[in-house]
Amino acid sequence: MAVAAAAVCVAGAIGVLVHRITAADQLTTARSDLDQQLVSAAHDLAAGRRSPARTDPPDLPPPVARAVRGAVRVTCLQRGDEHAVLWAATRISDRKVLALSRSYAPEERSLAALDRTLLATGAAAGVVVSLAGLLLGVRMGRRATAAAQTAERIAEGDLDARVRPDGHDEIARLASSVNTMADALGARLEAERRVTADIAHELRTPVAGMVTAVGLLPPGRATDLVAGSVHKLRGLVEDVLEVARMDAQVAAVDTEPREMSAMARRAVAGLDDVRVHITADAVLTTDPRRVERILANLAANALRHGAPPVEVEVDGPCVRVRDHGPGFPSDLLAVLHASGPQRFRTGSRTGGTGLGLTIATGQARLLGARLTFRNRPDGGAETELHLADIQRTGPDDGAPPGP
Repeated sequence: MAVAAAAVCVAGAIGVLVHRITAADQLTTARSDLDQQLVSAAHDLAAGRRSPARTDPPDLPPPVARAVRGAVRVTCLQRGDEHAVLWAATRISDRKVLALSRSYAPEERSLAALDRTLLATGAAAGVVVSLAGLLLGVRMGRRATAAAQTAERIAEGDLDARVRPDGHDEIARLASSVNTMADALGARLEAERRVTADIAHELRTPVAGMVTAVGLLPPGRATDLVAGSVHKLRGLVEDVLEVARMDAQVAAVDTEPREMSAMARRAVAGLDDVRVHITADAVLTTDPRRVERILANLAANALRHGAPPVEVEVDGPCVRVRDHGPGFPSDLLAVLHASGPQRFRTGSRTGGTGLGLTIATGQARLLGARLTFRNRPDGGAETELHLADIQRTGPDDGAPPGP
């Protein structure tokens, strides 16, 4: 649109300029010719020959009559309602005026034809320039869109995505900058993953020694406190190792048919205040260990940051984990919807390592599943895990809900 507007403005300006110059040239030429004819008519009248000029014509325009009093010869264009008339007049005595006139219609028709030609040429040029600008804009827009889409893929975690630079303009420079950013980001993340994995591996040996040493301590409250802390530390190290394996994309998925209800019950078997409800069961071909890890993390996260009781509802390939606490904080829920869980960030102000949702999301991504986070209208946070439904088996045959 900008190119089209510029083309129209340029064509209009050129058209107006050509129109004015041509009109001025036509009027100057017509006046000069009629003035020469008036001079010839005056000579013919003095020699007694017939002349097209008239003496004191009654239709002589008043402006011409007034102007000829103080000038030798006068030319004037009189525009009427129907057509214009060009006059030339001169005094041949103190009381007599010799005048010559002709229609100015040929010049007006010629100028109108020129205006039509300029309008058609300007319109054609505007269309051609607009099409050229449109093609150029579409091409640049596609390149910019491709760079933007690649940047979005990189932001979503596809660090192998790259833009193919084409040309040497600003968009090509933008594409090169996006590729450079992706390379630097990938190198930094790889370094962080390597450090995290190395630290976790180095911690496994002393943590294992601490677990063994705690088992040798005499029973007592101090021993219980140390054992609880060592147990939490061991769980944190295992969580960090799990995240490092998922980041390195070396985790393997071992699938087998398994009932969704059995996986849900096994996942929460060691957790108090967790109830399992079976609305409809399903047999899924998936990795049961990873599904149980996801459900266990979701239930533990609900107990830690929400409020009991925690309800696990199995509805075929869909499992919902709900607590009765205040729900997800609004800022955390916005982050979960935008980019997923962030490591070491929780919705609670008191404690928590913040790896539970991160591990659950990573495991779900490996399984091709989908996790959805929301707050229920009647209170409490709810997380929904949706797996691929391979074989539907219907209701739970009247079996009572298991704890």
